[in-house]
Amino acid sequence: MTAVTLGPEGTYSHRATQAVDEDIVFRQSVTDIVAAVAQTEFDYGVIPIENSIEGSVTESLDALAEYDVAVVSEIVTPIRHALLAQGPNFETIASHSQALAQCRSYLESSYPDAQLEAVASTARGVEYARNDPTVAGIAHPDNAGDDLEILAQDIQDQTSNATRFFVLAPVTNRSQAGGKTSLVVYPNANYPGLLLELLEPFADRDINLTRVESRPSGERLGDYVFHIDVAAGLYEDRTQQAIGELEELAERGWVRRLGSYDIQHVIE
Repeated sequence: MTAVTLGPEGTYSHRATQAVDEDIVFRQSVTDIVAAVAQTEFDYGVIPIENSIEGSVTESLDALAEYDVAVVSEIVTPIRHALLAQGPNFETIASHSQALAQCRSYLESSYPDAQLEAVASTARGVEYARNDPTVAGIAHPDNAGDDLEILAQDIQDQTSNATRFFVLAPVTNRSQAGGKTSLVVYPNANYPGLLLELLEPFADRDINLTRVESRPSGERLGDYVFHIDVAAGLYEDRTQQAIGELEELAERGWVRRLGSYDIQHVIE
């Protein structure tokens, strides 16, 4: 089996994927990963879905709305950011945009004059720092190796910083078993009370909503796709009944059942 995730080697996605499979290949964007899994090129794909400081990863949400895949597991891992460089004298700090945002307070207070450069991944920023003494990277301290100094550790703004990752598989692997379920809903409508109507079927059955997020559909201004996570499995009658009502409400659009899954905590 082979898993695909964000590269290069050393990203937080790579670290999370090691809990899934030892045979790992890399892609440079979340959309490429989701598309490859949807086309059954790989057994699994691992993508970041939400960070406890910066919120949801919008590229992941949009890719899940565009491609039909299964969510088979959720991995939660703590995020430990370190400042890595060849030495203390640098001009630019390069890392993923989420990592830069998660360390905003530290960077503003400690390096207010440094230029911040958003790159494809934390590991990519480390590559730049390894090749250029004027660049520092922000990544897990294990990425320092023998040629970079760890100038500071745990520089994230919140010590509780953690990221959720979805483990994806082709749709044939979609499961009804698990304690959580993820849905993508496109009602193809817009009227007062629509969101309330979409959520009421779950409230009426005492199903807890753990996440509700809207993203532009791309069809027209003011038209949205909703991403909903619930603390219940598809195997439960109450979940099936709630989704049945949801499908009636979204009859002009669609409801995608990404699947049910359990949570795995990876502590490193």
